[in-house]
Amino acid sequence: LDEFNSQNLANTAWAFASSGVKAPKLFEAIATEAVPRLKEFKPQGLANTAWAFACASCIPAEQLAVVVDRVIEVIGTFQEVHLCQIYQFFLYTRIAHPELRALEPQHQQKLRAAYMHMSPTNSRLHRMVASTLSRMRWAHDFEHVTEEGISIDLAQPNTKIAIEVDGPSHHLRIAGTTDFVQNGATLLKTRLLEDFGWKVMHIPFYEWDKLKQYADQETYMRGRLGICRR
Repeated sequence: LDEFNSQNLANTAWAFASSGVKAPKLFEAIATEAVPRLKEFKPQGLANTAWAFACASCIPAEQLAVVVDRVIEVIGTFQEVHLCQIYQFFLYTRIAHPELRALEPQHQQKLRAAYMHMSPTNSRLHRMVASTLSRMRWAHDFEHVTEEGISIDLAQPNTKIAIEVDGPSHHLRIAGTTDFVQNGATLLKTRLLEDFGWKVMHIPFYEWDKLKQYADQETYMRGRLGICRR
């Protein structure tokens, strides 16, 4: 890693974080190399690195403090997609390291707006699960937005139950198998929601696709909701 330039470091951090790979020693080594050289990072690389550190959730506060300061210093240089990553990074530091420097209100609003604007649209699978809940008379909000600006597919705000309907884009296939794992973005969103007090349940496409009848779908959801309420 000591031979990597800033782009190499950013790309490596992003790749492992996006894959949801738990590699704390690697991320700690990347932080050791990257943090003293943050002024070498272009906006995209800085955003990717900050986001990856949030996913990793293992970087010491003193190193994160340097990242926070550098991000705030160049906050006006990020494109909208990068602002989404930066916003998630600050949501993470707000919970995990509240002692770190916070965003100014105007920057907080700008990042939150960018994050909400980039939220994905609902899918056919999403609407099918919502219809099942409606048939079951399970009250819920469709695409509920939390105070922090995080969009939840289906939510019951009074009980803080969040249902995330996960299509293929939320997963990675394990090489050589038919099994799937959640990707880094999905894992980070889940952790943030849980940190803000939500009970998160995932409905993966590969389980739902097996449910051909309404009765099967309702039985499945009743079972899952029972698990979520424990």
